[in-house]
Amino acid sequence: MLDRFKHMTANDWLFVASWTALGTLGCILSGVICMRFAFSELGQQAVDRASLSAIIMPLLLAPPLFLVMTLKVIDLRHANARLRKEASTDSLTDVLNRGAFASEIDRYLDRPAPPTPYCGALLVIDADNFKSINDRFGHHHGDEALTIIARSIRAILRTGDVVGRLGGEEFGVFLPDVDMATARSLAERIRKAINLAVFTPGGQVSQLSVSVGGAVFEREIGFTELFRQADRSLYQAKRFGRNRVEVVAAAHLKCQGAAA
Repeated sequence: MLDRFKHMTANDWLFVASWTALGTLGCILSGVICMRFAFSELGQQAVDRASLSAIIMPLLLAPPLFLVMTLKVIDLRHANARLRKEASTDSLTDVLNRGAFASEIDRYLDRPAPPTPYCGALLVIDADNFKSINDRFGHHHGDEALTIIARSIRAILRTGDVVGRLGGEEFGVFLPDVDMATARSLAERIRKAINLAVFTPGGQVSQLSVSVGGAVFEREIGFTELFRQADRSLYQAKRFGRNRVEVVAAAHLKCQGAAA
């Protein structure tokens, strides 16, 4: 029984208390008004007795009724929040899935253009030789490697940065308001963090590595075009030996981004 209320916050309890009190008060006031109107011709004594009944009955019945109703509303609110999260989150790595990730970027790219130029970057991160991890250690440890990579990426990102799993062993990171230098710096920090992550499948130490391709933009651009250029950079990183970062400009860059 108590487990049911563990997810409730202080604001949830304030909502429950407020609506229980206000609902009860509303029942009492409406009941008293109705009784006074209905019994007004029977004399003051009848009106007083009817009004007393209109106060006592709501006090007994309304609080538990409104308590149950508001608890149901809170349960539904949390259930809807869980459903929204599950619909937008990759179940294995707990980052955004591809659809939600693309939607987040589209919302940023579709916003009204600011008076001064702004920059941003998309990084595409791919685990190197991931098939060999599955072949050598099994898919269970392959999943473990993906969760370690996702956790390492999140540890580097700033507030406002967005990370998602694009599919398989490929992740995407969107960096709003960055210039070329900052984008490269963050991409390199991500690569190094994954290199240093502890991955010991079956007690055997195995180093993880990723290749990172990125595209930095300063103009109106859609997710599809931005992803195409970042993916091309990823191909170059793979071609030049893996475990490296390649970031290109999707447009001529003049603005300065936030420091890494």
